[in-house]
Amino acid sequence: MRILHVEDDADTCALVALVLESEGWEVVSVDNANSALTLVDAGGFDLYLIDNWIEGDTEGGLCRRLRAADPHTPILFYSGAVYPADIEMARNAGAQGYLQKPCSPEALIEEIRKLTRDREEES
Repeated sequence: MRILHVEDDADTCALVALVLESEGWEVVSVDNANSALTLVDAGGFDLYLIDNWIEGDTEGGLCRRLRAADPHTPILFYSGAVYPADIEMARNAGAQGYLQKPCSPEALIEEIRKLTRDREEES
């Protein structure tokens, strides 16, 4: 599995990559919306894992642009912002999941597996 991880905090980025790579998944990490969109154009991702507070993004703009560029790949928000309005914004922007950080590595892995399994079942 190949995951695009968009996160501007270097420590969080490194920790998440370590957890996901321990599952044998390839993780491509970027720290801003423009870099993410450039990579999406090249294609080949099985999941987008994004924070909702990153450079070049406001109010779920990256999520909407990801969804417009790729209507099928699951999008999972992984964020410390967990007010109901944040979660609703993510859903309205096209995300399939929203996970509060920090969470256990097992919870993150489980949610990724669920979203990618759901996509495979829809295909």
